[in-house]
Amino acid sequence: MSELKLITTYKNELNNYSLEHLRYKSEETVWSIGQMYDHLILVAHEYLDNMETCATLNDEHPLGKTEFGEHLYKIGGFPPIKIKLPDELNTPPNNSDSKDDLISRMDQVIRRLSQWESKVDTINPNYKVEHGGFGWLNAREWYDLVGMHFRHHLRQKDELEQKLVK
Repeated sequence: MSELKLITTYKNELNNYSLEHLRYKSEETVWSIGQMYDHLILVAHEYLDNMETCATLNDEHPLGKTEFGEHLYKIGGFPPIKIKLPDELNTPPNNSDSKDDLISRMDQVIRRLSQWESKVDTINPNYKVEHGGFGWLNAREWYDLVGMHFRHHLRQKDELEQKLVK
């Protein structure tokens, strides 16, 4: 499934949730569905910002990905494990957006991806921005990482949905 189709599916599925569902937390340390969406949106914009930075660079960067970054792109996605970020990077996501806010924010991600879909491969693949865990990524790799990140959270989304009080 393409990045745009996957993210559009996420957006459309927001219509299945009430505001209570979006904000429901089964445990203090577990995110709500709304928090997961907030996280996905923020990270997508961060990745797209880095992709756009690649488009503005003029100097080629010779370094490549880390070992984990190489593995990630070789398998085409994150391994099916829960990833715990360091505490300084693990601020709990926002849990106060309305359904309309989340839909609007998802539309922004979809618009940005759509705008770059046909242009991303015209950017010099040696123009790179460093990712803290995956190493030096070019514009195409940043673009693809958006979809990989959304796919990674599908399992979490299913788990959160199963805990909802219907």
